[in-house]
Amino acid sequence: MNKHKLQELALAVIDIESKAVAALAGEIRETGFFHACQLMLDCKGRVVVIGMGKSGHIGGKIAATLASTGTPAFFVHPGEASHGDLGMITASDVVLALSNSGETAEIITILPIIKRLDVPLITLTGNPASTLSKAATANINVRVEREACPLDLAPTASTTAALAMGDALAIALLESRGFTELDFARSHPGGALGRRLLLLIDDLMHTGDAIPAVGPDTLLSNALMEMTRKGLGMTAVVDEEGCLVGIFTDGDLRRAIDHKMDVHVARMRDVMTTNCKTVHPGMLAAEALQLMDSKMINALPVVNDANRLVGALNMHDMLRAGVV
Repeated sequence: MNKHKLQELALAVIDIESKAVAALAGEIRETGFFHACQLMLDCKGRVVVIGMGKSGHIGGKIAATLASTGTPAFFVHPGEASHGDLGMITASDVVLALSNSGETAEIITILPIIKRLDVPLITLTGNPASTLSKAATANINVRVEREACPLDLAPTASTTAALAMGDALAIALLESRGFTELDFARSHPGGALGRRLLLLIDDLMHTGDAIPAVGPDTLLSNALMEMTRKGLGMTAVVDEEGCLVGIFTDGDLRRAIDHKMDVHVARMRDVMTTNCKTVHPGMLAAEALQLMDSKMINALPVVNDANRLVGALNMHDMLRAGVV
């Protein structure tokens, strides 16, 4: 088999599956989709997703997507359900069952129990006349003309269609619930978005003896030693009560040298920047980063409501934490 033939087969798969997904647009306009959304929005418990074989793998992904976008959900294997796992379904839940044929034996077996629990049943099937479809409170037809497999046997286009419909349900519910970036971050604290939206300045800032700080009368040479020891590329300038009165950075040092100031004579009050930008504890690290970017600065002092210096952070802290 040559390269051209392999590419031809692969392109045929993409073509068949893309057409299968495109055909779902008509089903979304049917009442089944809307009814399914209503049932899940009204659900006081969780959406319990069930599916066998390849449909089970798709069901697990749909459950994970629902759960991460504001709709509590989990997957139950129908084979295990008849051996005790049905106890995981409560009267306040909704069941979402996937079966291309609509006749999957393991799901049909537990249908009477689902009915006895009197929970809404949403089905994604490829056969609206099937046993499962007829038992559904809301059925969504995800029928495909053919599988992408040359034998028209292996679940390919049908699983792609089911997955796409699951995503459509999840995103429709997300929007209806008013789900926000912050909500998403709370369920993804380990991801880049979670770090950007949940990480606070308090989690990053240097505190205590690690804060570079000198007084207004400190000699420039001694301030440079403080900056070197603390390694933040700046030092805060504070009064006797610990309140911030200014900041001295690498940029201020260059300006002092340009003005030919003697580092052994000049004092902080002569070279520091007053009215400097500050941040407060409790602020998001992303807000501090935005301030740094907009003002083209690399370090910030952290002060409390009384303007007392309580911390310091720089761009390297942001980089290490993955905020950038």
